[in-house]
Amino acid sequence: MATIPQKTHRPDDMTLEVVDLIGSVVARYHQEYEEAAAEHALTGAQARLLSLLSLEPLPMRKLAQRLRCEPSNVTGIVDRLESRGLVERRPDPADRRVKLAAATEEGRRVARSLRESLRFAREPLAGLSDQERLALRDLLRRMLDA
Repeated sequence: MATIPQKTHRPDDMTLEVVDLIGSVVARYHQEYEEAAAEHALTGAQARLLSLLSLEPLPMRKLAQRLRCEPSNVTGIVDRLESRGLVERRPDPADRRVKLAAATEEGRRVARSLRESLRFAREPLAGLSDQERLALRDLLRRMLDA
């Protein structure tokens, strides 16, 4: 049986503009995130890992998956953060063979300071009404769930 080629539709101008705007938001967010990380003498990767661990302790393999990098790279990042007292390794209570990386109290403080210093994310959103922020949040959630 012959397959029928799928017709691809060219995105409309509005969709292309929205995609460009999302790209611009992401680029500005990453730039500011890197600057905020540098203010804490962290690389972007160290800051991202610390932010993840400030939410919950995670096994090294899961950290690598979330950061989309090799587990050996995560080990080096955790080593550097551990030497600064921002992260600690501990046994997983569910499986003592697995090591969890966890943010220390100081690590959680630094992660919170990083989040609070992102002016780009905070200032424009503050200019929106509660209803507009709620609509934006709901639309973004819908996009991510699609």
